Parts: sequence; C-alpha cells; structure tokens
Amino acid sequence: MFGRNSKVNLELNREVEKLIKTGGKEQLLPIVQAGEPVLRQQTAAYEGQLSRKTLDKLIETMRVTMIEAPGVGLAATQIGLGLALAVVEDHVRDDDDDDPREATETRSFYEGCLSFDGYQAVRKRWLDITARWQDEDGKQHEEHLHGWPARIFQHETDHLSGELYIDKAEIRSLATNENLEDFWCDDPVPTEAAAELGFEL
Repeated sequence: MFGRNSKVNLELNREVEKLIKTGGKEQLLPIVQAGEPVLRQQTAAYEGQLSRKTLDKLIETMRVTMIEAPGVGLAATQIGLGLALAVVEDHVRDDDDDDPREATETRSFYEGCLSFDGYQAVRKRWLDITARWQDEDGKQHEEHLHGWPARIFQHETDHLSGELYIDKAEIRSLATNENLEDFWCDDPVPTEAAAELGFEL
C-alpha cells in the first residue's frame, strides 16, 4: 500500500483529471509520438501523488487506449505524463501453443511502438528476466518472465527511463508495418530479414 503519509499532489491530480477528460466517453487518449521531450525524460516514481479515484480512472483510460491502439503495453510517458506508470496486457490466448514468438530461443525479434507509429525494427532483448513492480495498491510483485511477456515488460520499463526501442534496434531492419507484413511476417526469427537487409542477429 502506498503509505499513509503519501501526499496527493493536488496540482498534478487536476492535470491528470484534465488529461483523462481529453479521452472523452471512449476513454481514448492521444498517444505521444517520437520527438516529444516527455518520451526522453526519466519518469518520477509513483508514490501516491494521485488520489485513488484519479489513479483508477487513469489506469483504466490507459488500458482502453492501449487496447484500441492496438498495443500490448502503454507507459504514462506515451500519453504525455512523466510518472513511472504503465499498463501491460498480452492479447495472445493462454491456450495458443502455436505462438511463433515462443517457438524459438531467439533474443532478437521485430518490435514496434505506439509512439513510433507505423514502423518496426529488430531489437535484441533478454529472453528471461525477473520482473519487479508495484501494483496500483503499492503492493510489491516479483515474477520470472520468459519470451514475449519478458519482451513486453522490458519495452514498457524502457519508456520509464526515457528510452525508445529504436535506440538499440538493428537500424537496417527498420521497416514499415506494411513492408513487415509483405516481406517478413512469415519469418518469426528474422533470419531472412537479417540476410536480405544486412544486419546481425
């Protein structure tokens, strides 16, 4: 639980309420794109700066925005808010054993970002991680993540330190979403793309 001594920052709380209202009834917030300074800034740790009601509304609005984008994660920086908050939700069914992202031991895979819209590039990530986070109640969690969930977690936590996936991507792999679909979507481990486009896995 966020401590009893945590103080709501009334000014920030009002700003977040205004931000949430920009999403309208649909709860769809505009997603900040690469080049906006907030995406490159270190976020402030969340320590109870928002009222519980505002925090709950913010999390739900971020979740709806993420799903509608569509995406599997959304950091607060991506909606212009410099707090260390993120929502993550993988949409692959639990019973889907044919998920190509889990079929290999690769650490390099095409990755995209809602804040670098329309493009994807190959990014090397840790295959296995120990993820640590606090939930909306301030409760500490720790979990071993493997494969796709580990990639999503790393991507979103990078946002909290001002990093975009493209910063460490194989730049020669950069492709529009359309070209990725046309040329490389049947190559879960991007070996063909690496050979054709001239980058290392």
